[in-house]
Amino acid sequence: MKKNSNIANILIYIILITGAVLCAFPFYWMLRTAVVGAGSIFSPDIQILPPEFLLDNFKNALTAQPFGTYFINTTIVTVLNIIGVLLTSSLCAYGFSRLDWPGRDKVFGVMMTALMLPLAVLMIPHFIGWSYLGLTDTFAPITIPAYFGGGLFNIFLLRQFFLGIPKEMDEAAFVDGANHWKIYWNIILPLSKQSLIVVGLFTFLNNWNDYLAPMIYLSSEKKFTLMLGLNQFMGGYNAQWNLMMAAVTVVVIPSLVLYLFAQKYFIEGIAMTGVKG
Repeated sequence: MKKNSNIANILIYIILITGAVLCAFPFYWMLRTAVVGAGSIFSPDIQILPPEFLLDNFKNALTAQPFGTYFINTTIVTVLNIIGVLLTSSLCAYGFSRLDWPGRDKVFGVMMTALMLPLAVLMIPHFIGWSYLGLTDTFAPITIPAYFGGGLFNIFLLRQFFLGIPKEMDEAAFVDGANHWKIYWNIILPLSKQSLIVVGLFTFLNNWNDYLAPMIYLSSEKKFTLMLGLNQFMGGYNAQWNLMMAAVTVVVIPSLVLYLFAQKYFIEGIAMTGVKG
């Protein structure tokens, strides 16, 4: 039995290691492409190790386009979205979990059906609306919506977590003279750090790596985000793949570092957010 158990464990480790290698290989190939010349990328001789190390690719990539401006723009958009999403989604989740009002659960169920709407259905109406307001080619269309609910998925995630907090704490706070705002700010939010970190992490990744929304609404190069900046390496007849991969490597570093430091809270937040009715 012990021998069979050891064999099973070895097979499991082999499968896990194989899966990890397959998942990490695209990231490695990105790094490899970032340090080779353009001619080596399309060489008929496939070489796993880079035949050369051209670290100047990083300098050339970051100076070929105004990536400093793109970085500032992306940071502004991401920070504004994180603030808006955390504030408004938590307020909505509080209303759907801690307040008792007629038809609360039915309204929440109907609202969740909007998750089935594909983004492609909403793009044209949204663009027309922002165009009528004269706010295209500004950060308004990609930041203001975060302050009106913060996203259905985020509301759902926080609501499920809030439902797990005993309501006796609310009742004790009411006895001490607290109102709903104090309960939300001083009790619910401090107890929900893990779930808030998860929502903040999702929001950061979604906005830092967002290409579609900036492409739709932004037309001035001085307002481009990092994703639009990376697209500048794509020409009409060719693409500077080595410079693009060098720039991509730099762009993904903040996401990678953030996830490495926040993965503990991310896993805890997902695990503690049960599906409660």
